[in-house]
Amino acid sequence: MKENGTSEAVFARLRAEDFGYLDETRQIYLDHTGAAPVPRGLVQAQATRLGGRAFGNPHTESPASIASTELVEEARLRVLRFLDADPAEYTVVFTANASQAVKLVAEAYPFHRRSGSLLLTQDNHNSVNGVREFARAARAKVGLVPFAGDELRVSPAALRRALTGRHRGLFCYPAQSNFSGVRHPLEWVARARAAGWHTLLDAAAYLPTGKLSLRRVPADFVVASWYKVFGYPSGVGSLVARREALAALRRPWFAGGTIQVVSAQARWHRMAQAPAAFEDGTPDFHAVPQIATGLDWYEKVGADAVAAHVSRLTGRLLKGLSGLRHPGGRPLVRVYGPRGTEGRGGTVALNVLDAGGRVVDERIVARECAAAGISVRTGCFCNPGAGEEAFTIAPRLLRRTGMGRWRAETIDGYIRRLGLPSGGAVRVSPGIANVTADIDRFLEFLYETFAAATPVRGELAPRLTC
Repeated sequence: MKENGTSEAVFARLRAEDFGYLDETRQIYLDHTGAAPVPRGLVQAQATRLGGRAFGNPHTESPASIASTELVEEARLRVLRFLDADPAEYTVVFTANASQAVKLVAEAYPFHRRSGSLLLTQDNHNSVNGVREFARAARAKVGLVPFAGDELRVSPAALRRALTGRHRGLFCYPAQSNFSGVRHPLEWVARARAAGWHTLLDAAAYLPTGKLSLRRVPADFVVASWYKVFGYPSGVGSLVARREALAALRRPWFAGGTIQVVSAQARWHRMAQAPAAFEDGTPDFHAVPQIATGLDWYEKVGADAVAAHVSRLTGRLLKGLSGLRHPGGRPLVRVYGPRGTEGRGGTVALNVLDAGGRVVDERIVARECAAAGISVRTGCFCNPGAGEEAFTIAPRLLRRTGMGRWRAETIDGYIRRLGLPSGGAVRVSPGIANVTADIDRFLEFLYETFAAATPVRGELAPRLTC
């Protein structure tokens, strides 16, 4: 499919057939970066498969077990085909989610104070930021590549210097920011590997609208979250790993299914071959086969068509946001990150502003959106680096409020110490289930709700996490 005069009709039909419940329940769903809505067709396919025969635990040779094993292995190959990866070079480890996929690498990577450093970009999800705790425990060097400019893009010059420095190890970055939608260059993978680094590419936010070929982008480790691509089932992610890189990892424990042989009395064990060595316990043998079904459904729609459709909706959203004004002429919203569709995905972070130009508490926006049947994400989106840059918080102040007598015991106390007007932003992310009317209705809602006057604050629940 191509984005042409008929594309809106194509996605309107998809909306009616697979996501009709959104209109039936009068919901506007704009949180695809959090999760894609569930297509009805995938639920029906799962019910048909599970109602058609018995599937058993794969760790044996019964007919039910063999049936499960075959479907799991088919799903593994299907993922490799989707990512254009050579099965001789890559394998797929199925995980509960993208966070677990990152942890598998973090806990087993050979970090060391003299070798095996960690390099992160300031733009990273907390699941990737957490890798630094394993590196710090091993007394390894931890580097951070900062932003440059006002679009929340990572500094290419700073990255170049970091990659060519004295230390080598693991370099982690997102193909697409889950905060701003910025797409960081995939070319960084080859550049880092050429400089002697292992690379972990977080593709969770990227894959729903971005194509990735591991023949052209030879990352050592790629993290994927499938419910973000096709909505169902949740609770299944993948670590797609170069076999050579996976062999360099040393797992700190073993579990059922990960070992070839073990002795309880003699206290020795031998790990199974990858990917089994990294799949702890019994895989979700009912959910994993649904990955193949979901990818078939997604590619029938067409990855290029989805990308063009979401880009068009994002452009319409950005243009509409830029035109929203209070009666006195002041902007109604502040957008963080790129203002256009070049070099970005369908994730838009913003704050609503009052008539005086002050940020409206994101909890008020969340409350009003919920009352209108609109699903967006509010908060800091588990990406503190992007939030700190967007709100221009000085590193010295961040260090001071995180320790000693300045340390706050609650999130709200931390926000007050930092002098922030709000606890985060509003994230709007159109996707495969949306049509043009959703964008227009959301823009109308913002104007109708916030242009005349900020809704009464009222009782707001305390912030519990960030």
